[in-house]
Amino acid sequence: MTIEDIKKLDKSKCPKFSIFARDKLPMPGDKKFMNDILNREITITDFRISGSKKKNGTDCLQIQFILDENICVVFTGSSVLIDQIQSAKENIPFCTTIVKIDKYYSFS
Repeated sequence: MTIEDIKKLDKSKCPKFSIFARDKLPMPGDKKFMNDILNREITITDFRISGSKKKNGTDCLQIQFILDENICVVFTGSSVLIDQIQSAKENIPFCTTIVKIDKYYSFS
């Protein structure tokens, strides 16, 4: 922006950072392991993809969900789940079941 643009800026039309920003604080919820939730219906409420702390150069998916009326989170490096949730993000919240097919996890 130029100085002139900045001087003309109508601050009342600027969105608040808190409305659009996703902070890096941990998502609230009880930590679960993937085996704890396999083949059980869950309601996905949010997700975050970040760099894996366990395997350099790979992504880690953090999923926040409701299971038996409890808010929970699970972490996975599953590229299948990462691809699926990115394509479904406009539909969150949604109900699903995570299943294991051979060595892969998948939403069903």
